[in-house]
Amino acid sequence: MAPDFEAKTDGGSAIRLSDYRGKKVVVYFYPKDSTPGCMLEACSFRSAQPQFAAKNAVILGISGDSTESHERFKARHDLPFRLVSDPDHAIARLYGAWRKKSLLGIGFMWLVRSTFVINEEGRISATYDKVNVFGHVAQVLEDLG
Repeated sequence: MAPDFEAKTDGGSAIRLSDYRGKKVVVYFYPKDSTPGCMLEACSFRSAQPQFAAKNAVILGISGDSTESHERFKARHDLPFRLVSDPDHAIARLYGAWRKKSLLGIGFMWLVRSTFVINEEGRISATYDKVNVFGHVAQVLEDLG
């Protein structure tokens, strides 16, 4: 089963993953609003949103940014899906997306770009780890059937 969570989204409303039972949910973790890779990934999901809707799938983007940052990012790029604020990385920890990374021998924690597809019953049906934003959304759509 996909770990359930409750969190604030852009606009300040609270959601629970379990609110989406009966639909497929694409949960994608990304490092930071308004950075080039994250913008590209979000805009790719935005462009494909009608295809996801046709497959009975909703999209949730999750990062550690504040709801206010999410609101600006969403408005700037006309994103039609919710952005979830995970400032303490509790949701990312539940999904294994908050991990240790090493750079020049120095270890630190980092939000790993990853995506999870959750089926209508609330089970994880696909996992994409260390996502490359180029072609990723097309792969998720293809795997949704």
